Amino acid sequence: MRPVPAPLLLSAALAFAAIGAPAAVHAQISTARAWDEQLLAAIRADKPRPPIHARNLFHVSAAMYDAWAAYDPRADQVFHHERATAANIESARAESISYAAYRLIRWRYTQSFNAAISLPILDNAFTAMGYDVNNTSTLGNSPAALGNRIYTTIKALGLADGANESGNYAATNGYATVNPPLIFALPGITMTDPNRWQPLAFSYLVLQNGIIIGASVQDFVCPHWASVVPFSIRRTDPTQPYLDPGPPPMLNGPTDAQFKAEHEQVVRFSSILDPYDGVTLDISPASHHNNPLGTNNGVGYPSNPVTGLPYPPNVVKRADYARILAEFWADGPNSETPPGHWNVLANKVADDIHTIKRIGGQGPIVNNLEWDAKTYLAVNGAVHDAAVCAWGIKGKYDSVRPLSAIRWCAAQGQCSDPGQPSFSATGLPIVPGLVEPITAASSAPGQRHENLAANLGEMALYAWRGQPPLPATQVGGVGWILAKNWMPYQKNNFVTPPFAGFISGHSTFSRSAAEVMASITGSPYFPGGIGTYNFPANSFLTFELGPSQPLQLQWATYFDAADEAGISRLYGGIHIATDDFAGRIQGSRIGKTAWARALKLFQGRVTCPADFDASGAVNVADIFAFINAWFDASVLGTFASPADFDEDGSVNVQDIFAFLSAWFVGCP
Repeated sequence: MRPVPAPLLLSAALAFAAIGAPAAVHAQISTARAWDEQLLAAIRADKPRPPIHARNLFHVSAAMYDAWAAYDPRADQVFHHERATAANIESARAESISYAAYRLIRWRYTQSFNAAISLPILDNAFTAMGYDVNNTSTLGNSPAALGNRIYTTIKALGLADGANESGNYAATNGYATVNPPLIFALPGITMTDPNRWQPLAFSYLVLQNGIIIGASVQDFVCPHWASVVPFSIRRTDPTQPYLDPGPPPMLNGPTDAQFKAEHEQVVRFSSILDPYDGVTLDISPASHHNNPLGTNNGVGYPSNPVTGLPYPPNVVKRADYARILAEFWADGPNSETPPGHWNVLANKVADDIHTIKRIGGQGPIVNNLEWDAKTYLAVNGAVHDAAVCAWGIKGKYDSVRPLSAIRWCAAQGQCSDPGQPSFSATGLPIVPGLVEPITAASSAPGQRHENLAANLGEMALYAWRGQPPLPATQVGGVGWILAKNWMPYQKNNFVTPPFAGFISGHSTFSRSAAEVMASITGSPYFPGGIGTYNFPANSFLTFELGPSQPLQLQWATYFDAADEAGISRLYGGIHIATDDFAGRIQGSRIGKTAWARALKLFQGRVTCPADFDASGAVNVADIFAFINAWFDASVLGTFASPADFDEDGSVNVQDIFAFLSAWFVGCP
């Protein structure tokens, strides 16, 4: 095992140590929050495998929620179904949650890349809370025994949920790459099928969070993930992915033009990464975001709905904004992967003084423990389902990444003018000032392609020139480069993720979590009507120096943040627009479904579905509540509607019969 870099080791140790601090620290956060932070720290110290970490986030969240719900007279549980009581309910909940979460985190990360470092710190955190690492008993009525039973239940279920946990999550669906590895450090490319994913070959691979792998060829991470048991989404055909949107655009077919146009757009994004080009834009919510789902057509918001005042301008350099997006959303601000990133955002919302902790924005204010336990279940149930959906689609379509597609098309030539040299129907379209063939005239002394004069007839791009030799003090900038050498805006020892492009995991994760955050808070808006993140000048970017000036990202809504996460992958050069938009659309469906499922659990409507209004009693009021929801569905849409009583994805007369049957039975 290679040693973890010192900065990462220090940050991981500090993260664990802070959570395992004395009770004075714990008094400020709930027990569920403490263990969520522990899990995030474990993720940061491990290899960044998003679907695996999303599953761990969900299962640990379900363990904590099941421990909380065991002491509630109505709430349904996810995996472990048991009622308990205690003289001090909150103390018992904290203990049960701690035993369940600690044991499950420890089990899941025993084989993590830095287990030798992270597990002792995890043990110390547990003992610092006053608990016994040697107490593994599942017998009796103590809160510790309950927590151990919950862990045992979820551990067993996890070994049989389709993830292949016992096989270190290796593919079980027979997946094999069709393309030879790309040695991206060399010019050019060889592909068997330019529509399919191509692994990269590294002489010195370093993962997003700084873990050094060294010489390596990428393996597709989790192409079998459609077989993993989800939280809330359903499918009628077990041989197909969940919520399959159909194929992405491809070369040499009816969507050939779209394929080329979307990869041209990626090159255009690459061309604006020069912080000294003088171009600025206003990224204030007044003029930015508020996109219709699956688009970037938003025109902002007329005012902050909380203050009633207009959002002030926020003018920044375009290149700084683009580079910040590419790096900030790349893997989470501290490499906790996109699912963990949304836990960080959820925790920030929980800490905000403007947040009123009413579940769904209604009813009584709940304490921090209840808020956190329910938020984590809903958010992490959503991101887990997002992984099941997105990786199932990735595994089915096995679609190419921009790095391979752009280089391969460039090697064919240009597809715009049969009268010019290097014409090929599968080449790149000529776009003056962006994508051009290198000619004797264009490469003459003093002309734009002068530095490419030795490559007459080949294709040139006006794009980012790659990571500079000294990224802490230098900027790569943009200029004319050989298209066959194009690199996305990423570190030169990472380049592009180890799995197919379509659909975007970032977009699916982010929109699903955003839907849950809007639902559980009762508002799509961040607390106070605005969410922000600050970046000091020349001290955040790691691919190169920057940002050149202080910059603040601003989002009015959770959906704005999710959209920004999606488009960041285009600025980073590792997705096309279809990957992003399809991920947003599927993420919206997933998030709504996860929230509907979570709400049923919170209200006890899984074991007592006839209590439709969650009043605690089954009576005629439930019939009226259901009928109102059934008619509303025809106006507001049926997806994830509470009137979809049989959870088949549609609201129809069968739901009426299903509800009435449950109503006559009543509750157990």
